Amino acid sequence: MANHTAEEKPLRKMADAFKDLANTLNSQTLDEAVQLEVAPFSRACTLVSPLFRCLGIAFKFAELDYVAKVDDLAEASKSITTLKAMMDQDVQADCVRRAGSHTRNLLRVKRGLDMVKVLFEQIIASEGNSLKDPASKAYQQVFAPYHGWAIRKAVSAGMYALPTRQQLMNKLNEDEASARTQMQNYVASSGTVILYIDKLFISRNLGIDW
Repeated sequence: MANHTAEEKPLRKMADAFKDLANTLNSQTLDEAVQLEVAPFSRACTLVSPLFRCLGIAFKFAELDYVAKVDDLAEASKSITTLKAMMDQDVQADCVRRAGSHTRNLLRVKRGLDMVKVLFEQIIASEGNSLKDPASKAYQQVFAPYHGWAIRKAVSAGMYALPTRQQLMNKLNEDEASARTQMQNYVASSGTVILYIDKLFISRNLGIDW
């Protein structure tokens, strides 16, 4: 019964998974030796997918893109141990920016995690039952700079079909207080993971704005 209950708490599961990742990073010395394994990272990212589904048609494109790229990283984890080794392999093969490369997919997945982080920050800071403003701000900040006019237009139209704040809480099987706690946990933990990934890109002179 406990497992069944846990399965009905997707927000709690994703917050716990990223807390574990953050703890892994924080337990290591803050230098180039810090490692994060691909397998637990991809598993944690998989737990974020239900959140995209809960947001409906506005983020359907993001869900499909995100899920496909997380699946690629999960497949990569069968033969590559760490994110660092995965990126170095692509650098050596001169395929970092090639469509379908693990490193390119990692950047897209990181962007999805960041969008959810900003969304949660906006929800925590806002009042009222509408998610339109929090979702719009998160999209504009994280995704919009990399999308063409057609996608931005479709997302804008989809914002009117977002669930209400209460509907989202119901889908996540949380009340306002518990959801706020789990969102805050995800914001803090994912921030540590996102910063680590950004540093992997920047330290290799790969940039993160592409």
